[in-house]
Amino acid sequence: MLKINKEEGFTGLEAAIVLIAFVVVAAVFSYVVLGAGFFTTQKSQEVIYTSVDQASSSVEILGDVYGTSSDDTNIDTVRFTVGLTAGGSPVDFSQTTITYADATNVSKMERAGDAVIGNADATITSGTWSVVLAKNNASADLLLENEEQFTIVANPIDNIVANQRFNLDLRPSVGTSYTISRKAPARITGVNTLY
Repeated sequence: MLKINKEEGFTGLEAAIVLIAFVVVAAVFSYVVLGAGFFTTQKSQEVIYTSVDQASSSVEILGDVYGTSSDDTNIDTVRFTVGLTAGGSPVDFSQTTITYADATNVSKMERAGDAVIGNADATITSGTWSVVLAKNNASADLLLENEEQFTIVANPIDNIVANQRFNLDLRPSVGTSYTISRKAPARITGVNTLY
């Protein structure tokens, strides 16, 4: 019996076409995979930067927190100075909210208006707060920038009595809130340092 060998082989042109097809498919696939990897890396970086901005507070207390009393029995207003942390981004106090809380009351305080240069005690009513600018501030707006200081004067709805613990929560539009937790002294005078 005679066997006829009918094996057909690839010619050089056919092999080149198949090779080019495989190379093109591999190139397209690697381009898609690399593009997806770069996109994922970019989105991850964006999430990390946003998270750091949201998790870090740009505001810090400079100095002591004071409580003033008009009648030496209750604290009427709380006064403190804030500035930016090292490397902190500017904070817009026109978008910042302040909440007062004690053992029996939690209330959102309203901003009493634009920033005041000098003393704001006359313009503060119950349940409001105001920004007092130092005379050497670079600008008269409510944007706390590098090397600026704002004095915040807050007048809670309820007066603070002796030995009462309370919290003031500063919540900027971007970033985490900054909580000030203090206690009134046992004996209240005209000006009291709160600890």
